[in-house]
Amino acid sequence: MSGPGLSPHLASHKSGGRDQWSAPNPARPHDPVAAIWAALGEVLDPEIPVSLVDLGLVYGVELRDGAVEVRLTFTATACPCMEFIREDVTERLLREPWIRAVRIEDVWSPPWTEAKITGEGRRKLRALGVSA
Repeated sequence: MSGPGLSPHLASHKSGGRDQWSAPNPARPHDPVAAIWAALGEVLDPEIPVSLVDLGLVYGVELRDGAVEVRLTFTATACPCMEFIREDVTERLLREPWIRAVRIEDVWSPPWTEAKITGEGRRKLRALGVSA
């Protein structure tokens, strides 16, 4: 899927990173919350190929009776990618047969800042030529 001159990060980003999502767990894992975080770590921001988790956009997850609630923020209230991000989060989690529903709660307080980017996220951004 890579085109001429595209780095592997950018080439996979053309698909939204979906082509790199891992296979679903066939059964509920021993630590389902950790598995949810790992799955969310595969969801890339639509504008840059860095995960929502590494960007610090996921504020929390909760699992109750097979339903996942994701507390999610965005870099701006007018972010043009909000719906794409919600769709990717929902679709990635619903690939897991042990998850029956996903609810996303938009969180605006505390507001997102660059301080929420993980060390790994900063490393990935620098590799792409983005300072953070």
